[in-house]
Amino acid sequence: MVLLKFGIICTQSVFTKSAATVTLNCLRRYTSQPVKPKKLKAEGFTKDFFVDFRRVQVIAGRGGHGCISFNSEAGNEFAGPDGGNGGNGGHVIISCTGKRNSLVHLKSPMKAESGINGRNSDRHGKNAEHFYSEVPLGTIIRDEEGRELCSLESESEYYIIARGGAGGKGNKCFATSTDTTPRYAEEGAQGEDRVVYLELKIMAHAGLIGFPNAGKSTLLRAMSRARPKVAPYPFTTLQPHVGMVEYDDFVQVSVADIPGLIPDAHKNRGLGFQFLRHIERCMCLFYVIDLSVENPWEQLDHLKHELEQYKPGLSERPHAVIGNKMDLKVAQSNYIELQKRTNLPLFPVSAEKKLNIKPVLIHLRQLYDKHNPSNDHG
Repeated sequence: MVLLKFGIICTQSVFTKSAATVTLNCLRRYTSQPVKPKKLKAEGFTKDFFVDFRRVQVIAGRGGHGCISFNSEAGNEFAGPDGGNGGNGGHVIISCTGKRNSLVHLKSPMKAESGINGRNSDRHGKNAEHFYSEVPLGTIIRDEEGRELCSLESESEYYIIARGGAGGKGNKCFATSTDTTPRYAEEGAQGEDRVVYLELKIMAHAGLIGFPNAGKSTLLRAMSRARPKVAPYPFTTLQPHVGMVEYDDFVQVSVADIPGLIPDAHKNRGLGFQFLRHIERCMCLFYVIDLSVENPWEQLDHLKHELEQYKPGLSERPHAVIGNKMDLKVAQSNYIELQKRTNLPLFPVSAEKKLNIKPVLIHLRQLYDKHNPSNDHG
């Protein structure tokens, strides 16, 4: 049961009536409270997944060919060369915008148009339009060798990722006093063709991590309006989902449901590197522990070990522990034992029943205000 008053916020566990009833510490009042969504949540589950990494082939446009032509006018049958120049090929340009939060819309290849060929009568070919694609703030672009090409941080900042080829010159440009009728022209230059890797520096403010079937997707549904697929079998989530938690001062905090880790994920077992890369891009971490299994505290030790083996210091990011499935009887005694084995902030919840979710949201906002360098709340 959650009691809200003007002075303090107190929570008391009433999951069972047994002697193992758990009493949580009172939380001090926090100014910004999560707001209840006015709109109904969507039915079903999300089909468009969150993507924070993309391998993309970019092909710039080819330049138009120069024209070989000779003019013939009334009274002047041999008026000289009049071949026009070809137009320049289009660039592939990546621009940065705050309107995007994922790379899911990027398709490969990204190809710009080619320039128009030159024509007779000194008609130059038209330059091709540039190909623009938007990416979220904080997008890093790397080449195939892993070298960083640029990092897009500000609104409207852009980077020419592939340059279009120059248009070829027509035969008129090659006319000289010794060669007044050149019978050759330039071909348009090929545009750049390369493979690049785009990745988000930060995918979400908070990441929910845990072993498969720990209830991360169900918890995200309870915290936000996101609708990831939920099913009673492991690896239901294969791509991260991001939900937004809105507070009454209009601040929105993003929470990512990270696909489940398995032992030896740091050795790239399963899809280990792919999943761990998502975790690396979260500002703070919430360990979701399934309290219905035997010795659930071992999950926490295993998770921290996998993070530390993948990248030293990753497990020390701002974090808390969420003990899930407290609506089950066996979880009561496991929670008490977990309290004795960790000194981290610990929140017992039932994601399925949506019990005791508010203290988690309040703690999430506290971490956001303290560790997000771009916020305005000090």
